[in-house]
Amino acid sequence: MHKTRTQTIELHPLAPPKPDFGATCNGCGFCCAAEPCPVAYLFLFQFKGRCRALLWQNELNRYVCGMVVCPDQYVKLIPQRVRKRMGRFFASRISAGSGCDFAAEVINTKI
Repeated sequence: MHKTRTQTIELHPLAPPKPDFGATCNGCGFCCAAEPCPVAYLFLFQFKGRCRALLWQNELNRYVCGMVVCPDQYVKLIPQRVRKRMGRFFASRISAGSGCDFAAEVINTKI
């Protein structure tokens, strides 16, 4: 028997709606707000809760992974000169660009 888990996630009011499972990522932020990914486990030592590297970008009206766009801001041992290379590495670890992998049902309660 499956146990249903309910979680309330608060996101920026301009965040796009969650795309269908497998559809192109649109930066909705649901996955990272629900739980940290393996990159957050290994590099941020975060094992539960909203990922602290979830970063809202006003100019794009979407969320991005801070570990992809500015990893040196989250892991002080990463020199700024390798920011882009490490960002690409983290993007490959979270499978960025391969589609939405957050299978949870989302009930939108925006007012």
